[in-house]
Amino acid sequence: MTDETLARLQFATTAGFHWLFVMLTLGLAPLIAVMHTRHALRGTPLLERMTRFWGQIYVVNYVLGVVTGLVMEFQFGLAWSGLAEYAGNVFGAPLALETIVAFFAESTFLGMWIFGWGKLPKAVHVTLIWLVTLTAYASAYWIMVANGFLQHPVGHEVRGGVAYLTDFGAMLTNPNAINALVHAATAALMAGGVFVAGVSSYHFLKRTAEREFFRASLRLGLFVATPAAFVALYYGFVQIPTLVDTQPMKAATLQGHIDDVGFLRVEDVQAQLVQRFGAGDYRPPSWIATAFDVMQGTGYLIFLLIVVALVLLYRDWYLRFRPAAYLLLVAVPLPFVAALGGWLLREVGRQPWVVYGELTTAAARSHVGSMTASLVLLFLALAVADVALIARYARRGPAATDLGGAPGDGQPERPTASLAL
Repeated sequence: MTDETLARLQFATTAGFHWLFVMLTLGLAPLIAVMHTRHALRGTPLLERMTRFWGQIYVVNYVLGVVTGLVMEFQFGLAWSGLAEYAGNVFGAPLALETIVAFFAESTFLGMWIFGWGKLPKAVHVTLIWLVTLTAYASAYWIMVANGFLQHPVGHEVRGGVAYLTDFGAMLTNPNAINALVHAATAALMAGGVFVAGVSSYHFLKRTAEREFFRASLRLGLFVATPAAFVALYYGFVQIPTLVDTQPMKAATLQGHIDDVGFLRVEDVQAQLVQRFGAGDYRPPSWIATAFDVMQGTGYLIFLLIVVALVLLYRDWYLRFRPAAYLLLVAVPLPFVAALGGWLLREVGRQPWVVYGELTTAAARSHVGSMTASLVLLFLALAVADVALIARYARRGPAATDLGGAPGDGQPERPTASLAL
Protein backbone atom coordinates (compact mmCIF):
# COMPACT_ATOMS: atom_id res chain seq x y z
CA MET A 1 0.00 0.00 0.00
CA THR A 2 1.45 3.36 -1.05
CA ASP A 3 1.95 6.34 1.27
CA GLU A 4 -0.75 8.23 -0.65
CA THR A 5 -3.26 5.41 -0.13
CA LEU A 6 -2.40 5.25 3.55
CA ALA A 7 -2.80 9.02 3.93
CA ARG A 8 -6.19 8.88 2.20
CA LEU A 9 -7.29 5.96 4.37
CA GLN A 10 -6.16 7.87 7.45
CA PHE A 11 -8.19 10.94 6.58
CA ALA A 12 -11.18 8.87 5.47
CA THR A 13 -11.17 7.15 8.86
CA THR A 14 -11.05 10.46 10.70
CA ALA A 15 -13.66 12.26 8.60
CA GLY A 16 -15.96 9.23 8.36
CA PHE A 17 -16.13 8.66 12.09
CA HIS A 18 -16.47 12.39 12.76
CA TRP A 19 -19.42 12.64 10.36
CA LEU A 20 -21.29 9.91 12.24
CA PHE A 21 -20.90 11.81 15.53
CA VAL A 22 -21.95 15.06 13.84
CA MET A 23 -25.08 13.49 12.36
CA LEU A 24 -26.46 12.56 15.75
CA THR A 25 -25.46 15.94 17.20
CA LEU A 26 -27.27 17.84 14.44
CA GLY A 27 -30.24 15.50 14.64
CA LEU A 28 -30.80 15.65 18.39
CA ALA A 29 -30.13 19.35 19.06
CA PRO A 30 -33.38 20.72 17.51
CA LEU A 31 -35.49 18.02 19.18
CA ILE A 32 -34.04 18.84 22.59
CA ALA A 33 -34.55 22.56 21.96
CA VAL A 34 -38.22 21.90 21.15
CA MET A 35 -38.62 19.78 24.30
CA HIS A 36 -37.02 22.44 26.47
CA THR A 37 -39.08 25.23 24.91
CA ARG A 38 -42.32 23.36 25.53
CA HIS A 39 -41.26 22.72 29.11
CA ALA A 40 -40.50 26.41 29.64
CA LEU A 41 -43.90 27.38 28.24
CA ARG A 42 -45.98 24.73 30.02
CA GLY A 43 -43.93 23.90 33.09
CA THR A 44 -44.78 20.21 32.71
CA PRO A 45 -42.39 17.97 34.67
CA LEU A 46 -42.58 15.29 31.96
CA LEU A 47 -41.19 17.70 29.38
CA GLU A 48 -38.38 18.69 31.74
CA ARG A 49 -37.45 15.03 32.23
CA MET A 50 -37.53 14.47 28.48
CA THR A 51 -35.18 17.41 27.95
CA ARG A 52 -32.74 16.10 30.57
CA PHE A 53 -32.80 12.50 29.35
CA TRP A 54 -32.26 13.20 25.64
CA GLY A 55 -29.96 16.11 26.48
CA GLN A 56 -27.68 13.79 28.43
CA ILE A 57 -27.32 11.48 25.42
CA TYR A 58 -26.63 14.52 23.24
CA VAL A 59 -23.84 15.70 25.56
CA VAL A 60 -22.13 12.28 25.55
CA ASN A 61 -22.13 12.18 21.76
CA TYR A 62 -20.98 15.81 21.48
CA VAL A 63 -18.01 15.38 23.80
CA LEU A 64 -16.67 12.31 21.99
CA GLY A 65 -17.35 13.90 18.60
CA VAL A 66 -15.22 16.93 19.46
CA VAL A 67 -12.16 14.70 19.79
CA THR A 68 -12.52 13.37 16.26
CA GLY A 69 -13.02 16.90 14.92
CA LEU A 70 -9.82 18.15 16.53
CA VAL A 71 -7.78 15.35 14.98
CA MET A 72 -9.26 16.09 11.57
CA GLU A 73 -8.24 19.76 11.79
CA PHE A 74 -4.64 18.78 12.53
CA GLN A 75 -4.54 16.39 9.58
CA PHE A 76 -5.05 19.18 7.08
CA GLY A 77 -1.68 20.59 8.05
CA LEU A 78 0.17 17.37 8.84
CA ALA A 79 -0.92 15.07 6.02
CA TRP A 80 -2.18 17.47 3.34
CA SER A 81 0.16 20.44 3.38
CA GLY A 82 -0.07 20.73 -0.41
CA LEU A 83 -3.74 21.65 -0.04
CA ALA A 84 -2.85 24.38 2.46
CA GLU A 85 -0.12 25.74 0.18
CA TYR A 86 -2.37 25.86 -2.87
CA ALA A 87 -5.79 26.76 -1.43
CA GLY A 88 -5.09 27.91 2.12
CA ASN A 89 -6.02 31.50 1.23
CA VAL A 90 -9.47 30.29 0.15
CA PHE A 91 -10.11 27.03 1.95
CA GLY A 92 -8.74 28.26 5.27
CA ALA A 93 -11.35 30.99 5.81
CA PRO A 94 -14.44 28.77 6.16
CA LEU A 95 -12.44 26.23 8.16
CA ALA A 96 -11.35 28.94 10.60
CA LEU A 97 -14.93 30.21 10.93
CA GLU A 98 -16.16 26.67 11.54
CA THR A 99 -13.58 26.22 14.28
CA ILE A 100 -14.59 29.49 15.95
CA VAL A 101 -18.29 28.58 15.79
CA ALA A 102 -17.98 24.95 16.88
CA PHE A 103 -15.12 24.95 19.37
CA PHE A 104 -15.76 28.35 20.93
CA ALA A 105 -19.34 29.56 20.53
CA GLU A 106 -21.18 26.23 20.40
CA SER A 107 -19.21 24.60 23.21
CA THR A 108 -19.56 27.71 25.39
CA PHE A 109 -23.33 27.84 24.95
CA LEU A 110 -23.58 24.10 25.60
CA GLY A 111 -21.53 24.37 28.80
CA MET A 112 -23.74 27.19 30.05
CA TRP A 113 -26.85 25.13 29.22
CA ILE A 114 -25.50 22.03 31.00
CA PHE A 115 -24.61 23.86 34.21
CA GLY A 116 -27.47 26.34 34.05
CA TRP A 117 -30.20 24.03 35.31
CA GLY A 118 -31.89 25.67 38.30
CA LYS A 119 -29.52 28.63 38.18
CA LEU A 120 -30.59 30.62 35.09
CA PRO A 121 -33.95 32.20 34.26
CA LYS A 122 -36.06 29.95 32.07
CA ALA A 123 -35.94 32.28 29.09
CA VAL A 124 -32.15 32.52 29.20
CA HIS A 125 -31.77 28.78 29.64
CA VAL A 126 -34.02 27.99 26.68
CA THR A 127 -32.22 30.59 24.57
CA LEU A 128 -28.94 28.80 25.26
CA ILE A 129 -30.10 25.46 23.82
CA TRP A 130 -31.41 27.25 20.72
CA LEU A 131 -28.03 28.98 20.40
CA VAL A 132 -26.37 25.56 20.65
CA THR A 133 -28.61 24.37 17.82
CA LEU A 134 -28.03 27.48 15.72
CA THR A 135 -24.24 27.33 16.08
CA ALA A 136 -24.24 23.60 15.32
CA TYR A 137 -25.93 24.23 12.00
CA ALA A 138 -23.78 27.31 11.36
CA SER A 139 -20.75 25.09 11.89
CA ALA A 140 -22.16 22.59 9.39
CA TYR A 141 -22.68 25.41 6.89
CA TRP A 142 -19.05 26.53 7.03
CA ILE A 143 -17.84 22.96 6.63
CA MET A 144 -20.04 22.52 3.56
CA VAL A 145 -18.76 25.82 2.15
CA ALA A 146 -15.20 24.52 2.50
CA ASN A 147 -16.12 21.14 1.05
CA GLY A 148 -18.15 22.77 -1.72
CA PHE A 149 -15.00 24.60 -2.83
CA LEU A 150 -13.19 21.26 -3.09
CA GLN A 151 -16.05 19.83 -5.14
CA HIS A 152 -16.50 22.88 -7.41
CA PRO A 153 -13.89 25.64 -6.86
CA VAL A 154 -15.43 29.08 -7.40
CA GLY A 155 -14.78 32.67 -6.31
CA HIS A 156 -11.00 32.61 -6.73
CA GLU A 157 -8.14 33.09 -9.15
CA VAL A 158 -4.80 31.29 -9.40
CA ARG A 159 -1.65 33.40 -9.36
CA GLY A 160 1.79 31.83 -9.31
CA GLY A 161 0.35 28.40 -8.61
CA VAL A 162 -1.58 29.62 -5.55
CA ALA A 163 -5.34 30.22 -5.27
CA TYR A 164 -6.52 33.60 -3.97
CA LEU A 165 -10.06 34.44 -2.90
CA THR A 166 -11.69 37.04 -5.18
CA ASP A 167 -15.44 36.55 -4.64
CA PHE A 168 -16.43 35.50 -1.13
CA GLY A 169 -20.12 35.67 -2.06
CA ALA A 170 -19.68 33.13 -4.86
CA MET A 171 -18.07 30.70 -2.44
CA LEU A 172 -20.84 31.22 0.14
CA THR A 173 -23.57 30.51 -2.43
CA ASN A 174 -21.83 27.64 -4.22
CA PRO A 175 -24.61 25.19 -5.23
CA ASN A 176 -22.30 22.31 -4.35
CA ALA A 177 -22.36 23.64 -0.78
CA ILE A 178 -25.95 24.87 -0.35
CA ASN A 179 -27.79 21.89 -1.82
CA ALA A 180 -25.48 19.46 -0.05
CA LEU A 181 -26.02 21.31 3.24
CA VAL A 182 -29.81 20.96 3.00
CA HIS A 183 -29.42 17.30 2.08
CA ALA A 184 -27.02 16.58 4.96
CA ALA A 185 -28.92 18.66 7.54
CA THR A 186 -32.26 17.00 6.83
CA ALA A 187 -30.59 13.59 6.80
CA ALA A 188 -29.24 14.41 10.26
CA LEU A 189 -32.72 15.45 11.45
CA MET A 190 -34.03 12.17 10.11
CA ALA A 191 -31.29 10.33 12.02
CA GLY A 192 -32.14 12.18 15.24
CA GLY A 193 -35.85 11.50 14.87
CA VAL A 194 -35.33 7.82 14.09
CA PHE A 195 -32.93 7.52 17.03
CA VAL A 196 -35.45 9.00 19.47
CA ALA A 197 -38.25 6.84 18.05
CA GLY A 198 -36.07 3.72 18.13
CA VAL A 199 -34.97 4.16 21.74
CA SER A 200 -38.60 4.84 22.71
CA SER A 201 -39.63 1.65 20.91
CA TYR A 202 -37.01 -0.27 22.91
CA HIS A 203 -38.66 0.83 26.13
CA PHE A 204 -42.10 -0.13 24.82
CA LEU A 205 -40.74 -3.60 24.05
CA LYS A 206 -39.24 -3.77 27.57
CA ARG A 207 -42.61 -2.61 28.95
CA THR A 208 -40.89 0.19 30.87
CA ALA A 209 -43.12 1.98 33.33
CA GLU A 210 -42.35 5.32 31.64
CA ARG A 211 -45.03 4.80 28.98
CA GLU A 212 -46.16 8.43 28.65
CA PHE A 213 -42.55 9.64 28.60
CA PHE A 214 -41.60 7.46 25.65
CA ARG A 215 -44.96 7.89 23.95
CA ALA A 216 -44.36 11.66 23.76
CA SER A 217 -40.74 11.10 22.69
CA LEU A 218 -41.70 8.67 19.96
CA ARG A 219 -44.31 11.02 18.54
CA LEU A 220 -41.87 13.92 18.42
CA GLY A 221 -39.19 11.74 16.80
CA LEU A 222 -41.53 10.50 14.06
CA PHE A 223 -43.06 13.90 13.38
CA VAL A 224 -39.57 15.31 12.82
CA ALA A 225 -38.13 12.32 10.92
CA THR A 226 -40.94 12.04 8.36
CA PRO A 227 -40.65 15.45 6.63
CA ALA A 228 -36.86 15.42 7.13
CA ALA A 229 -36.57 12.11 5.27
CA PHE A 230 -38.69 13.43 2.41
CA VAL A 231 -36.61 16.61 2.05
CA ALA A 232 -33.34 14.65 2.30
CA LEU A 233 -34.42 12.33 -0.51
CA TYR A 234 -35.62 15.26 -2.62
CA TYR A 235 -32.39 17.24 -2.22
CA GLY A 236 -30.40 14.16 -3.11
CA PHE A 237 -31.94 14.34 -6.57
CA VAL A 238 -31.70 18.15 -6.70
CA GLN A 239 -27.91 17.77 -6.74
CA ILE A 240 -27.83 15.61 -9.88
CA PRO A 241 -27.88 18.45 -12.49
CA THR A 242 -25.07 20.23 -10.64
CA LEU A 243 -23.14 16.96 -10.53
CA VAL A 244 -23.50 16.47 -14.28
CA ASP A 245 -22.27 20.03 -14.93
CA THR A 246 -19.36 20.14 -12.49
CA GLN A 247 -18.16 16.53 -12.12
CA PRO A 248 -19.18 14.66 -15.28
CA MET A 249 -16.89 11.69 -14.60
CA LYS A 250 -18.59 10.98 -11.27
CA ALA A 251 -21.97 11.28 -12.98
CA ALA A 252 -20.87 8.99 -15.82
CA THR A 253 -19.72 6.38 -13.28
CA LEU A 254 -23.29 6.33 -11.96
CA GLN A 255 -24.68 5.55 -15.41
CA GLY A 256 -27.48 3.04 -15.04
CA HIS A 257 -28.07 4.12 -11.45
CA ILE A 258 -29.37 7.64 -12.18
CA ASP A 259 -31.67 8.18 -15.15
CA ASP A 260 -30.50 11.73 -15.80
CA VAL A 261 -26.94 10.70 -16.74
CA GLY A 262 -27.73 8.07 -19.34
CA PHE A 263 -26.20 10.26 -22.07
CA LEU A 264 -22.76 10.31 -20.39
CA ARG A 265 -20.23 7.57 -21.16
CA VAL A 266 -17.13 7.05 -19.02
CA GLU A 267 -14.91 6.62 -22.09
CA ASP A 268 -16.11 9.87 -23.66
CA VAL A 269 -15.66 11.85 -20.43
CA GLN A 270 -12.21 10.32 -19.91
CA ALA A 271 -11.16 11.48 -23.38
CA GLN A 272 -12.48 14.99 -22.69
CA LEU A 273 -10.62 15.24 -19.39
CA VAL A 274 -7.37 13.97 -20.93
CA GLN A 275 -7.69 16.66 -23.58
CA ARG A 276 -8.38 19.28 -20.92
CA PHE A 277 -5.93 18.30 -18.14
CA GLY A 278 -3.38 16.04 -19.85
CA ALA A 279 -2.67 12.34 -19.62
CA GLY A 280 -4.00 10.48 -16.60
CA ASP A 281 -6.76 8.24 -15.33
CA TYR A 282 -9.65 10.44 -14.23
CA ARG A 283 -12.06 7.63 -13.38
CA PRO A 284 -13.05 7.25 -9.72
CA PRO A 285 -13.43 3.72 -8.29
CA SER A 286 -16.41 1.96 -9.84
CA TRP A 287 -17.68 0.94 -6.40
CA ILE A 288 -18.96 4.47 -5.76
CA ALA A 289 -22.05 3.31 -7.68
CA THR A 290 -22.57 0.73 -4.92
CA ALA A 291 -22.22 3.50 -2.32
CA PHE A 292 -24.92 5.42 -4.19
CA ASP A 293 -27.22 2.38 -4.20
CA VAL A 294 -26.66 1.89 -0.47
CA MET A 295 -27.48 5.54 0.25
CA GLN A 296 -30.55 5.62 -1.97
CA GLY A 297 -31.92 2.21 -1.01
CA THR A 298 -31.45 2.77 2.69
CA GLY A 299 -33.06 6.21 2.41
CA TYR A 300 -36.17 4.77 0.77
CA LEU A 301 -36.36 2.03 3.40
CA ILE A 302 -36.12 4.50 6.28
CA PHE A 303 -38.81 6.70 4.75
CA LEU A 304 -41.11 3.69 4.35
CA LEU A 305 -40.54 2.54 7.93
CA ILE A 306 -41.20 5.89 9.55
CA VAL A 307 -44.32 6.52 7.43
CA VAL A 308 -45.72 3.14 8.50
CA ALA A 309 -44.85 3.92 12.12
CA LEU A 310 -46.48 7.32 11.78
CA VAL A 311 -49.70 5.70 10.54
CA LEU A 312 -49.62 3.34 13.52
CA LEU A 313 -49.60 6.32 15.87
CA TYR A 314 -53.36 6.50 15.26
CA ARG A 315 -55.03 5.37 18.50
CA ASP A 316 -51.66 4.04 19.70
CA TRP A 317 -51.78 1.00 17.40
CA TYR A 318 -47.98 0.73 17.64
CA LEU A 319 -48.40 -0.27 21.31
CA ARG A 320 -50.41 -3.31 20.28
CA PHE A 321 -48.41 -4.15 17.15
CA ARG A 322 -45.01 -5.15 18.54
CA PRO A 323 -43.34 -5.80 15.13
CA ALA A 324 -43.58 -2.05 14.47
CA ALA A 325 -41.54 -1.37 17.59
CA TYR A 326 -38.93 -3.93 16.49
CA LEU A 327 -38.72 -2.32 13.05
CA LEU A 328 -38.15 1.13 14.53
CA LEU A 329 -35.47 -0.26 16.83
CA VAL A 330 -33.69 -1.95 13.92
CA ALA A 331 -33.97 1.27 11.90
CA VAL A 332 -31.77 3.27 14.31
CA PRO A 333 -28.44 2.55 12.52
CA LEU A 334 -29.89 2.84 9.00
CA PRO A 335 -29.54 6.66 8.65
CA PHE A 336 -25.86 6.33 9.54
CA VAL A 337 -25.37 3.60 6.94
CA ALA A 338 -27.00 5.84 4.32
CA ALA A 339 -24.82 8.77 5.44
CA LEU A 340 -21.62 6.78 5.01
CA GLY A 341 -22.71 5.75 1.53
CA GLY A 342 -23.39 9.37 0.61
CA TRP A 343 -20.13 10.59 2.10
CA LEU A 344 -18.09 8.00 0.17
CA LEU A 345 -19.90 8.91 -3.04
CA ARG A 346 -19.21 12.62 -2.56
CA GLU A 347 -15.57 12.40 -1.49
CA VAL A 348 -14.16 9.38 -3.32
CA GLY A 349 -16.17 10.19 -6.43
CA ARG A 350 -14.12 13.30 -7.22
CA GLN A 351 -10.81 11.42 -7.35
CA PRO A 352 -8.09 11.91 -8.46
CA TRP A 353 -8.70 15.51 -7.38
CA VAL A 354 -8.61 17.17 -3.98
CA VAL A 355 -9.65 20.51 -5.50
CA TYR A 356 -11.60 19.38 -8.52
CA GLY A 357 -9.84 20.18 -11.78
CA GLU A 358 -7.06 22.12 -10.07
CA LEU A 359 -5.14 20.08 -7.46
CA THR A 360 -4.66 16.32 -7.48
CA THR A 361 -4.57 14.17 -4.37
CA ALA A 362 -0.96 13.23 -5.08
CA ALA A 363 0.08 16.91 -5.23
CA ALA A 364 -1.81 17.77 -2.04
CA ARG A 365 -0.23 15.12 0.16
CA SER A 366 2.57 15.90 2.61
CA HIS A 367 5.72 13.86 2.15
CA VAL A 368 5.52 12.25 5.55
CA GLY A 369 4.48 8.86 6.81
CA SER A 370 1.04 8.10 8.18
CA MET A 371 -0.37 6.83 11.45
CA THR A 372 -3.25 4.93 9.86
CA ALA A 373 -3.22 1.86 12.09
CA SER A 374 -3.08 3.81 15.35
CA LEU A 375 -5.77 6.26 14.22
CA VAL A 376 -8.09 3.48 13.11
CA LEU A 377 -7.73 1.89 16.52
CA LEU A 378 -8.27 5.26 18.23
CA PHE A 379 -11.47 6.02 16.35
CA LEU A 380 -12.76 2.49 16.74
CA ALA A 381 -12.25 2.93 20.49
CA LEU A 382 -14.07 6.27 20.43
CA ALA A 383 -16.93 4.82 18.38
CA VAL A 384 -17.26 1.84 20.73
CA ALA A 385 -17.19 4.15 23.76
CA ASP A 386 -19.83 6.41 22.19
CA VAL A 387 -22.17 3.55 21.34
CA ALA A 388 -21.63 1.89 24.72
CA LEU A 389 -22.30 5.07 26.71
CA ILE A 390 -25.33 6.05 24.63
CA ALA A 391 -26.74 2.52 24.89
CA ARG A 392 -26.15 2.54 28.64
CA TYR A 393 -27.96 5.84 29.21
CA ALA A 394 -30.72 4.90 26.77
CA ARG A 395 -31.37 1.57 28.55
CA ARG A 396 -31.35 3.15 32.01
CA GLY A 397 -34.19 5.45 31.10
CA PRO A 398 -35.08 8.88 32.52
CA ALA A 399 -35.08 7.75 36.16
CA ALA A 400 -31.27 7.57 36.13
CA THR A 401 -30.61 10.85 34.31
CA ASP A 402 -27.67 12.82 35.70
CA LEU A 403 -27.85 15.98 33.58
CA GLY A 404 -28.81 19.00 35.68
CA GLY A 405 -29.40 16.95 38.83
CA ALA A 406 -32.91 16.11 39.96
CA PRO A 407 -35.87 17.88 38.31
CA GLY A 408 -36.29 21.30 39.85
CA ASP A 409 -39.86 21.11 41.08
CA GLY A 410 -40.02 17.45 42.08
CA GLN A 411 -43.80 17.57 41.76
CA PRO A 412 -45.86 14.66 40.49
CA GLU A 413 -46.41 14.73 36.75
CA ARG A 414 -49.64 16.09 35.38
CA PRO A 415 -51.82 14.11 32.99
CA THR A 416 -50.09 14.14 29.61
CA ALA A 417 -52.96 13.84 27.17
CA SER A 418 -52.23 17.40 26.08
CA LEU A 419 -48.68 16.45 25.07
CA ALA A 420 -49.81 15.07 21.72
CA LEU A 421 -48.11 17.05 18.97
